[in-house]
Amino acid sequence: MSSLLGKAVAGIGCAVIALPALAALVIAAPSGNMSSDSAASAFPSKQARSDIPPQLLALYWRAAPECPGLSWTTLAAIGKVETDHARHPTMVSAAGAVGPMQFLPSTFNAYARPVPPGGKRPPSPWDAVDAVYAAARLLCANGARNGKNLRNAIFAYNHSHAYVDEVLKISNSYAATAPTPTGAAAKAVAFARSQLRTPYVWGGDGPAEGGFDCSGLTKAAYHAAGINIPRVAQAQYDAGPHLPNGAPLAPGDLLFFGPNPRHITHVALYTGSGEAIDAPHPGAVVHRAPARTSAPDFQGATRPAARAVSTR
Repeated sequence: MSSLLGKAVAGIGCAVIALPALAALVIAAPSGNMSSDSAASAFPSKQARSDIPPQLLALYWRAAPECPGLSWTTLAAIGKVETDHARHPTMVSAAGAVGPMQFLPSTFNAYARPVPPGGKRPPSPWDAVDAVYAAARLLCANGARNGKNLRNAIFAYNHSHAYVDEVLKISNSYAATAPTPTGAAAKAVAFARSQLRTPYVWGGDGPAEGGFDCSGLTKAAYHAAGINIPRVAQAQYDAGPHLPNGAPLAPGDLLFFGPNPRHITHVALYTGSGEAIDAPHPGAVVHRAPARTSAPDFQGATRPAARAVSTR
C-alpha cells in the first residue's frame, strides 16, 4: 500500500424495530457478528461523525467483524490516512495502488473474496465495499485478529512506523470514551443488566408477571435507582428531561424510537460504548444490542437520572 495523503405506541407495548438502511447503520451493525470487545464496538466520537461520510462510517463498522476483535476505528483510520475517506481527487498512487483503501491490484485480488454484501461482481479495489472488506481481511492475516499484533498488521499495510503511529492516533480519536455511570444511572444500568434474557411480555412489569416489555423494563430500572418515571414509552419520552440533538450520551439515558415524537413506540436504556439494553418484541428476551441512534426512527434521548423525583 502507499498512503496518498501521507505523501500529500403511545400504549404499553413496544413495536418491532426494523434495521435501518446502510447509510443509517452507524450504530446498527449486525449484533451477531460484533466482537464483544469494547474497542471493536466503540461508539463513534464527535470527531468521527464530523470527519467520516455517513455511508463510509457505516461500512467501516459493518466490515470490521470480518476480522474478530478488529475495531472499525482502525479501518476508518486507514481510510483516512490513505485517501481521506475517498476524497482524494484521483485515488491513484505513484506505486500503482488504487481506490479508497489503496490496494495494489494483486494484493486486492488475494483478499477480495467472498464478495461482501453490496460489493461489485467481479470485485474491484475502486469499490468502497469491496475495498474496506478486503482491508479487514488483509489486516487479519497480518496480526489484527483479536488484537494480537495490531501494530504489525498496520505496518504490513504500509511499511512505515510513522504510518502506524498516525493510524493508531486517528483510530483513538474516532472512538468515543464511554463515561462510567454513577449514582442513579449506575443503579438503573445494573438493574437492566441483571434482567438480561428475561422474556418479553406485553405489558409486563417484571419476572413476577413473566417478563418485561420495553417501557416496563426502563420503569423498573429507574424504580430500582429510586427514581419514578411514567409507565409507557410515550409518557417516559414526554417526561424528559430531553438531551439536545447530538449531545453525547451517558449510561442510563433512555433512547426513544417511533415515527415521530408524538408516536413513540419503543424505548431502550443506553449502557455505554454504543450499546443499549431493551426488551424488543414478543418472542424475544431482554438483550443488549447496538443503540441505533442513527436510525431514521430515533426520536431522541432523555436523562431521568437528572431528575430529583424519588420513589423512596
